[in-house]
Amino acid sequence: MLVHMTTRERTKDPQAAGLATLAGLMADETRAACLLALLDGRAWTAGELARHAGVAASTLSEHLGKLVAGGLLTEERQGRHRYVRLAGTRVAQLVEDLAAHVSPQAPRRPRTLRESSAGSAMARGRTCYDHLAGRLGIAVTDALTGRGLLRQDTGFALTDAGLSWFDSAGIGLDRGGRRPLARACLDWTERRPHLAGVAGAALCRHALDTGWCVRIGSERAVKVTPAGERALSELLGIEASALH
Repeated sequence: MLVHMTTRERTKDPQAAGLATLAGLMADETRAACLLALLDGRAWTAGELARHAGVAASTLSEHLGKLVAGGLLTEERQGRHRYVRLAGTRVAQLVEDLAAHVSPQAPRRPRTLRESSAGSAMARGRTCYDHLAGRLGIAVTDALTGRGLLRQDTGFALTDAGLSWFDSAGIGLDRGGRRPLARACLDWTERRPHLAGVAGAALCRHALDTGWCVRIGSERAVKVTPAGERALSELLGIEASALH
């Protein structure tokens, strides 16, 4: 006996439904603004995100609830404050990869001088969740590649010399986890890949902990300090002009 399925029954796919749900979570400008802001790797309060997105706290709370329920954010409460952060490196990679696909043909013009300055700072150097991005991230990636410490010909991979370089620079690498040691992440301002993965995260953490870089403003932007200029010049031969 033949069983005739309807079109709806034939095309019903749990994975397709899940993908549509995930896309729906990001298909809102307020929620997208929150996800992009949280790419700085830090926990934000609901109030901070509401001000950043330019919406009322009650409106933002509803959006955060959807993102948490959808597995894109995690939350914790400390007293009266509700803190949220991205649910992990895979979520951060997804958001950054999608942002890199936004067409650069018609960027929105900055509305104020402050907004223009913030955009310039982000393009110069920023954190992409837990690694360096912007011109700074590209300069470091190019320097590692040029010195034979990083290979890009068959995907990103640290060479033996690269592993030794991290050790000699005092930058510890956790090689016991499942996260790739080195991974290419497409930079949405430079349109080229920068270093991510365990090595990218370790380098960024070291740069912030040692004062090579400092965060500026409330965005993800970072600035290379004079100490950082000296260190990057000595360790990787990066000229200061490439960092500004």
